[in-house]
Amino acid sequence: MTKKIYNVSDLTGKERLAKSIVAEDYNILLSSGTVLRQEYIEKLKKLNITEVCIWEDGTESVAILKEELEETFKAEVKSVLEKHTYYHNEELIELNQTADNIITNILNEEEVVNKVFDIRERSSDIYDHSISICSLAAVVALRMGLPQNLIHDICVGCLLHDLGMLYLTMDYSNVDIEKLPEKECAEYKKHTVYGYSALQGENWISNVSKNMILYHHERIDGSGYPLKATDIPLECRIIQVCDAFDEMICGIGCEKAKVYEAVEYLKAYRKVKFDAKIVDIFLEFTAVYPAGTYVKTNEGEIGVVLRQNKQFPGRPVILITQDKNGRPVNITKDLLDINNIYIKEVIG
Repeated sequence: MTKKIYNVSDLTGKERLAKSIVAEDYNILLSSGTVLRQEYIEKLKKLNITEVCIWEDGTESVAILKEELEETFKAEVKSVLEKHTYYHNEELIELNQTADNIITNILNEEEVVNKVFDIRERSSDIYDHSISICSLAAVVALRMGLPQNLIHDICVGCLLHDLGMLYLTMDYSNVDIEKLPEKECAEYKKHTVYGYSALQGENWISNVSKNMILYHHERIDGSGYPLKATDIPLECRIIQVCDAFDEMICGIGCEKAKVYEAVEYLKAYRKVKFDAKIVDIFLEFTAVYPAGTYVKTNEGEIGVVLRQNKQFPGRPVILITQDKNGRPVNITKDLLDINNIYIKEVIG
């Protein structure tokens, strides 16, 4: 681990102080080892503290798509979808190429079928969401060995699955739609039908992709919507798992959750709401605790997740920064090699 000076204006939260911040009267404002929260950062700005010393902890985050590529694809999807009006779909055909570009970039990643990926909580931006579940579904499909033409159709379906959300005027960010007034809840649930109806007569998009738009909120036990279907095609079962997970960590139509909570949700409803095989494949490559997550162990130690262990998403390598007595330490522990230690809770 190394120390580095950061401008307070560049801090995003979750950084760890390497040196205590002391006021003019020599009182300690924040102690060395403190994990910075957004409110701490705002307080530092108000106190005109411009620089702080931060630990560089060496976390190794592994993403399905590189950040710059993700931003490029998001801009493409946003540009196309924002031009769309009901039954005017000329520009939407461009997303065929975007889907192929996403697949190509995932395939170019070394050992894509063996990696564990760090998937993080984000905002409820539907363009981010569409790119995310497209990449998630592509990895699932690749691990299942599905044919290339089907993977293409799955990715197109993912990019367009929430097209009907463009017709909603309600706020669905960090809101459990089941707790909304009945009229608003019913309106939200129509977005699957709106999207499907807009593309039903188009020849450039396959029936596979169209069905994904209509079926992505169905569940194998018949508890989904809009059709309460139980006989659900494979591609639709794939998007259901990816969409449910990503909606939870984004807070789209539900209260926002941590990654580990979304993982537990999929485990709980495996074979109930979701196809068990697809859930198992999805969880094989999804880090329960993404790199950079601050955690507490069963022994009361506090640490930060440094990197993942292949094929063991719940047993990462962590850097212990505080022992059970609250004393600062600097000890790396590989939970794959230490059977009696496990992550008890996420603290940031």
